[in-house]
Amino acid sequence: MKAMSNQIAPASAQGTPFGPASRYFGLATTSLQTRDGLTVVYLTRRFLPQADQFALLQMHRVVQGERLDNIAAQFLGDPEAFWRLCDANNAMRPNELTETIGRHLRITLPHGIPQR
Repeated sequence: MKAMSNQIAPASAQGTPFGPASRYFGLATTSLQTRDGLTVVYLTRRFLPQADQFALLQMHRVVQGERLDNIAAQFLGDPEAFWRLCDANNAMRPNELTETIGRHLRITLPHGIPQR
């Protein structure tokens, strides 16, 4: 936890300092007061959805030298959306998704959006 002053980033219309493309969008902030009077502001916990809760679009086979941000850019249109690939493949460490050549990655719709 990083200590901060009483200032936090400006909140969006939904009350969060993170935009809708962020994995932290919609998470509330809370704070605690340290013994020396410092206020520490932090995000509440984000629970990871289970991979089977995502609508599968296709599978992607990892090839030598591939990076997760490039895969996210190719399939999701945003290299910073790599975290969606992590969620859809139950990965806590992003690098684990590209460490094994030949691994099949689930390319999915965002969590909560059903496939039609």
